[in-house]
Amino acid sequence: MSASTAATPDGAAESGYPVTITNCGKQYTFTKAPSRVVVMNGGSVAEVSSLLALGLEDRIVANAQSYGASEVDGRAAEIAKLPTGDIELNDMMDIPREAMVGLRPDFVISTYDGGFRADAGFATREDLLAIGAGSYAPETSCGDVGTVSGTPSIEDSYTLLRDLGTIFGVKDRSEKLITESKRRIAAVGAKVKGQDSQQVMLVIPGMSMGGDVGSVGGNGIWNDIFAKAGAENAFGDAKDMFANLSREQVAAADVDALVVVNYMSEDPDADARKLLEQFPQWDAARNDRYVVLSDSVYLGPSNDLAVEKIAATVHPEAD
Repeated sequence: MSASTAATPDGAAESGYPVTITNCGKQYTFTKAPSRVVVMNGGSVAEVSSLLALGLEDRIVANAQSYGASEVDGRAAEIAKLPTGDIELNDMMDIPREAMVGLRPDFVISTYDGGFRADAGFATREDLLAIGAGSYAPETSCGDVGTVSGTPSIEDSYTLLRDLGTIFGVKDRSEKLITESKRRIAAVGAKVKGQDSQQVMLVIPGMSMGGDVGSVGGNGIWNDIFAKAGAENAFGDAKDMFANLSREQVAAADVDALVVVNYMSEDPDADARKLLEQFPQWDAARNDRYVVLSDSVYLGPSNDLAVEKIAATVHPEAD
């Protein structure tokens, strides 16, 4: 069942409005650009980074997202400077219902649709509509936390940018970002065309989600990023976002290069070297071939940077 409503039901429409988007099976109509935006945590920076990339930081009244590192110069510092609303976060490090309502938002972004679950203590989409606030979650995360719909790709990052561009009346900005991203990725594709695809393992050393050596990437947006860089995920056939692997399975894999994701690490290069020392049989270890990345390998506005950096690592001869 679809629900059509206005985020500002009593206000006259601004020029270029109303606009309507479909999000997680429901329709939302906006009569003007949101001006009091709250960004929920959910372990992501895709949403807040997209707002910053679109030049919408002045609309944010409270941001709960943080990562501490970025491939975009100055991005982590920009995020750190955003207002937090002085909210006491809940046990999930996110914004509870009462605090959310007290912020008086007119637009709330969650990393996943579960960020609007009443049984988790969050304001529901209906609660938000009652105070004149629209809501949004990326389409690939319309299920519960940790679930993905279909096969994630860079196109999902473009969808996020396009949706926000529509909601905020800055479609020209979103299309400019997408066009530039596609141009840079195409340039990489031209360089690596004809090169042998390299086997890459993505690992987050400081996080343990089902594995003995850290969280190893399975079915995630990084698979599309790797493909466009002339590589493939050594564990890309895993059903879930992170592969449940034993140390023996990791040791037996053909790994030509390592992608280490910096997750709140004091020295991600040391993390990479430690892994390479543990698995000297890998070509990645013999050739000391790895790259440290952070937010660019996730959903968000900077996947092109990950494509460039991975391609330069796995195909240095084509750089």
